[in-house]
Amino acid sequence: MARVYADVNQQMPKSYWDYDSVNISWGVLENYEVVRKIGRGKYSEVFEGINVVNYQKCVIKVLKPVKKKKIKREIKILQNLSGGPNVIPLLDVVRDSQSKTPSLVFEYVNNTDFRTLYPRFVDYDVRYYIFELLKALDFCHSKGIMHRDVKPHNVMIDHERRKLRLIDWGLAEFYHQGMEYNVRVASRYFKGPELLVDFQEYDYSLDMWSLGAMFASMIFRKEPFFHGNSNSDQLVKIAKVLGTDELFEYLDKYDIELDPQYDEILSRFPKKSWHSFVNAENQRFVSPEAIDFLDKLLRYDHADRLTAQEAMAHPYFAPVRAAAAQALQNSGTPTHP
Repeated sequence: MARVYADVNQQMPKSYWDYDSVNISWGVLENYEVVRKIGRGKYSEVFEGINVVNYQKCVIKVLKPVKKKKIKREIKILQNLSGGPNVIPLLDVVRDSQSKTPSLVFEYVNNTDFRTLYPRFVDYDVRYYIFELLKALDFCHSKGIMHRDVKPHNVMIDHERRKLRLIDWGLAEFYHQGMEYNVRVASRYFKGPELLVDFQEYDYSLDMWSLGAMFASMIFRKEPFFHGNSNSDQLVKIAKVLGTDELFEYLDKYDIELDPQYDEILSRFPKKSWHSFVNAENQRFVSPEAIDFLDKLLRYDHADRLTAQEAMAHPYFAPVRAAAAQALQNSGTPTHP
């Protein structure tokens, strides 16, 4: 059971989380024109577009034929999260009258690919953007929603404006206490141990593992940090860092039986020190607070991981919180109401 926000959906009317009954009010397709293709995913093709009514740039996500229910879920979740900090705003939903193919229209973010951008970061940038991402995660968790696909590709950053947006809510799901979820979510390198050992009663803390894996790759300049070449190998890669004794403790605690295939590939690995990943190239990002923060995220036991709110209060973000307080003071807004 989640340590926080466990009963959010219980407290809400059924219409909040019952996405099957969502009513989609379709916008006008002709209001949008495609400019160029900017990406493709398993479930969609993504284009830069223009709203021909107000000449605003936008992003058009054309959904591939998937179950109606999945489309409804994504739309309902985006509607519920509307206006939240650093959550990509859904502007419109349109469909082609012939093919009936639905498209989601989003705010445009002038993103720089993370493989180009992250190497340009200084220590403060990492702190700043991880903090911005935590704002989005704490918000969606507080609304009873797990993202389930946190990874660099789904974090758009307009570095010039220091603007971050968490995108692609296609795998996001409503959290209900005691519910068993599909473990075939998230991208391999960012899958939490719970998914890899087939533990279905996971919760928001899954997103915190993914954030931790992303953070590790940023501070150690190792992309991705856990580089498995299959789901089973992914768990081996994690065990080589966190140790096998700790893994078996976790499995015992939750009464999880490991797939027999692991007998072949999981020998005994000691827990590695985080400091062993520090080198001349990455040491500028590594501090005692950074290591402590990482250590509190990358835990086998999902209940041991920091929540998004706890993470934001961590000493690692003290400079970010101080800068925000200073900015408030400078703008003449009283910090204490």
